[in-house]
Amino acid sequence: MDFKFFVNAVLFGVGLAMDAFSVSMANGLNEPNMKRSKTLGIAGTFAGFQILMPLIGWICIHTIASIFTSFQKFIPWIALILLLYIGGKMLIEGIKNRNGSEEEKAAVGVGALLVQGVATSIDALSVGFTIAEYKLNEALIEALIIGVVTFFICVAGLFIGKKFGTKLAGKASIFGGVILIGIGIEIFVSGLMK
Repeated sequence: MDFKFFVNAVLFGVGLAMDAFSVSMANGLNEPNMKRSKTLGIAGTFAGFQILMPLIGWICIHTIASIFTSFQKFIPWIALILLLYIGGKMLIEGIKNRNGSEEEKAAVGVGALLVQGVATSIDALSVGFTIAEYKLNEALIEALIIGVVTFFICVAGLFIGKKFGTKLAGKASIFGGVILIGIGIEIFVSGLMK
């Protein structure tokens, strides 16, 4: 493990965290009065999935590689379906409550957060291929660095979303839903082009 190893891990973290950053912004838009503990919990959830997925990919390469490679073609479809579901639900709730008060907006629940975590980190499974030659301790360190980078990027996304969510008031949920649907489509299209 040298300097290049750490730079590579940070760059992986930044690249993988972009979807989670956008979803974090959408969550902040949807819930502009979110408490600090929830902000940290959401960022921690996304970071946890970004740690877990590359490790699952690494384990698959070292155990059941042939099954994993056939599963990889479904990753864009899974991300699309999950984000269309969450984004569509957010969009519908935003349209129903656009003239309602801030309190009527649905906060991001645990179930929705877990779905978002899977949807935004499922592409990180493929990182297991790129770190396949690493020993277990190196793969763990790589995944932890990716997770830490994701955590801080998601905290920034949540704060940005909360700031603009207050200004957008009733339209924030609609905007957040559109963002999630857009991210799902982007993941799907870029996954098909690989």
